[in-house]
Amino acid sequence: MQAPIIDDELWTLIEQLLPKPKRRDNESRGRPRVSDRAAFNGVPFVLHTGMRWNHLPVALGFGSGATCWRRLDAWQKAGVWDRLK
Repeated sequence: MQAPIIDDELWTLIEQLLPKPKRRDNESRGRPRVSDRAAFNGVPFVLHTGMRWNHLPVALGFGSGATCWRRLDAWQKAGVWDRLK
């Protein structure tokens, strides 16, 4: 996995602003949830490179582009980005 874009110190501040993920009824099934930190690191990577969300390689460790985009959308709706300013 690539080195995180968001360092530990900054992540500590950001993590407090993120809404807690809802528990799934069937957590033992399916793929494990991509960590918020991994998905959060994927957002500036895509925005900085100009890469299309669906072209984000999972091998980079951010999760899929769709996962990063869905988290970005949820965090925008929760007002996370406004509180980061």
